[in-house]
Amino acid sequence: MERLLIGTAGIPLSAKGRGTVAGIERVRDLGLGCMEIEFVRGVSMGIEAARKVRQAGERTGVALSVHAPYYINLNAEEEGKRKASIGRILDSARIGYAAGAGDIVFHPGYYLDRPREEVYGVMRDALSGIVEVLDGEGIDVTLRPETTGRPTQFGSLEELISLGRDVEGVMPCVDFAHMHARTGRNNTKDEFLAILERLEEGLGTEAVKGMQAHVSGIEYGKNGEKKHLVFQDSDFNYRDLAAAMKEFGATGMVICESPNLEGDALLFKEAYEAV
Repeated sequence: MERLLIGTAGIPLSAKGRGTVAGIERVRDLGLGCMEIEFVRGVSMGIEAARKVRQAGERTGVALSVHAPYYINLNAEEEGKRKASIGRILDSARIGYAAGAGDIVFHPGYYLDRPREEVYGVMRDALSGIVEVLDGEGIDVTLRPETTGRPTQFGSLEELISLGRDVEGVMPCVDFAHMHARTGRNNTKDEFLAILERLEEGLGTEAVKGMQAHVSGIEYGKNGEKKHLVFQDSDFNYRDLAAAMKEFGATGMVICESPNLEGDALLFKEAYEAV
């Protein structure tokens, strides 16, 4: 992707209709460039609806990604829960691909007090198996485990960079607000530039030229993320992030997950264009 697109996590609040196609059209009308399809509680979109979504994306020029359901833990103790988690990622990828989405974002799971090296191996093997299935079905998407906001969750930047090295077809989704909440740091221009540099060093130019990123305001405490906030109610320094991404020449998609969706997406776009 040759430029940085900014958009919403789901259908804009100001959309005239509640369907995904109406959301795509509203994203275009707002002057934004992308939208993440939210399969929060399950993959309810059918194949015919997905094809209409693809057509809407192509007609409007709005780029699409998918967020898989939140009920995913590839490190679950129960085999049934692990298999269900794999199934949700597969279903998200299948429908997302039909809808024209190239990136499938998800929260990979929890450590559950197991050694981190052991959990990493579980995640790597599960994702390798998912990629193998999708390749066999001709589904060309990138799986994007997301940097997570709590220390109990698998998903540090280093873990995701390692997965990107070890499993072809896997790259990080960098949630900058989560990284801030997880550490209490990562909130200045220099720190944002360091994250982008680490991505490029670890995974090559592809990691920052065509990246998938999330932003929002964030409330956090000693245990990390509590909830998403609008920018004005948070200490998250979105202006410095916009400046860092512009200076670094990062391209791809920035998805705003603030509660006001398009309001903060437009603020981020304004900050980016002002640099």
